[in-house]
Amino acid sequence: MTTHKTGTREEWLAARLQLLNEEKDLTRCSDELAQRRQELPWVRIDKDYQFETEQGKASLADLFRGRSQLLVYHFMFGPDYQAGCPSCSSIADGFNGIAVHLANHDVMLWAVSRAPLAKLQAYKQRMGWTFPWASSVDGDFNFDYSASYTNEQQREGIEYNFRREAPFKERAGQPGGDGGAVAQFAAMCGTDTPAYTRERPGLSSFVLEDGVIYHAYSSYSRGVDGIWGMYQWLDRAPRGRNETGVWWRRHDEYPQLPESAGCCAQEKVAK
Repeated sequence: MTTHKTGTREEWLAARLQLLNEEKDLTRCSDELAQRRQELPWVRIDKDYQFETEQGKASLADLFRGRSQLLVYHFMFGPDYQAGCPSCSSIADGFNGIAVHLANHDVMLWAVSRAPLAKLQAYKQRMGWTFPWASSVDGDFNFDYSASYTNEQQREGIEYNFRREAPFKERAGQPGGDGGAVAQFAAMCGTDTPAYTRERPGLSSFVLEDGVIYHAYSSYSRGVDGIWGMYQWLDRAPRGRNETGVWWRRHDEYPQLPESAGCCAQEKVAK
């Protein structure tokens, strides 16, 4: 028997209506925050960033592809990685379906990583993705937008998510600092913990107006939860995220689920 609170349909409806009011309050707050994001001052970009793409070398302006807005997902795939970050991969699984809609609403969506283009292309093919993905391997783009760090920065303590972290050696000595999920993900990417954590996830938005590119917004760490489609569904599931550790994998690494007995029974009835 379940240990979860149960009740009548009337009791459920009363509780649901109360929750609905709170959900509406949250939605209104979210709308207000979105408006404040759009009201942030734009910062002019004069630096000549260069990228490697499937179509050849490209500038930051080229990534707009005729649109006036550009969204960049900072995908954790460093030069030393042998595969993309599992968390970033889970997030990117949602890009294929929405990229075309954004492109037809004056917004280009790109993933950008520091790994060489050949690695990105091979991984993209493995994952079955179609969204555009650029390499910034020889440029400053990732470093300038707080998505990559040097060995020296890591030793001194990086500034990520607008806050300064302790030097890597000190962090490594803390519980979970170089073990647990971080070490597991590093191994899944075919690299070590220091190299893995020199890359960080995030998203940045840019706007092109009158031939000038401006940086409009960036968000990191839990700030990208909103675009992680898997969690938006889990937050509405009966047991929520229900996590005790790292459970997700790249979508081609899960064991094949057995056929449902119920489905088999239905098929037999149908026959």
